[in-house]
Amino acid sequence: MKSRLLKKIFSAVLAGTAAFCLAACSGGTESAPAASDQTEVNADSQVAEEPADAVTEENTGDGAGSSEEDGGALIVYFSWSGNTEAVAREIQSQTGADLFEIVPAEPYTDDYDELLDIAQEEQSSDARPAIADTVELSGYDTVYLGFPNWWGDMPMIIYTFLDEYDLSGKTIAPFNTSGGSGFSDSLDTIAEMEPDAEITEGLSLGSSEAEDCSDTVSGWLGSIGLAE
Repeated sequence: MKSRLLKKIFSAVLAGTAAFCLAACSGGTESAPAASDQTEVNADSQVAEEPADAVTEENTGDGAGSSEEDGGALIVYFSWSGNTEAVAREIQSQTGADLFEIVPAEPYTDDYDELLDIAQEEQSSDARPAIADTVELSGYDTVYLGFPNWWGDMPMIIYTFLDEYDLSGKTIAPFNTSGGSGFSDSLDTIAEMEPDAEITEGLSLGSSEAEDCSDTVSGWLGSIGLAE
């Protein structure tokens, strides 16, 4: 009789111990976030960050070239394929100038053949495509202006920029990339649109030269008196 009673008590104690351990383990697992959730949160946080070298009216501060006293330089460029951007970044590397990318408010297509039709249509209608961001130019004495050659001219979004910003009293240093047409008549156009600016000799590179243009950019900067 006593043996049976002891067996019942011992069984009850074992059952209670097992239940306590199960509850404790379950609570610990639920409280820790899954690794995949942590990765997703971190990725979302990074997406919200703005590129450090983007200069807009909102984030132009007291850094190099941002005050009227220090007469800074700004590289303004539009690039569809990345060729003009490569030249812009090489100029920045050698001069320390700030960068401002002209980004269309309505993005262009990624299809090259379709882009040709759009560019020709914009040119025929004398369009002025809207620019997504703005930039404060008052603190810059020198503006490097870069663009590709589209149909023997500047892309019409460059016309938008020159219409919206007064570069009077500033030095404009133009550069472009092309399949072989160079600047065509675009330097004359810039001079007409910004008659009170000083325009330097331009730098024109073929598309295949854009990725490895360090020496060419260096020689150009030296020839126009803007080498560091």
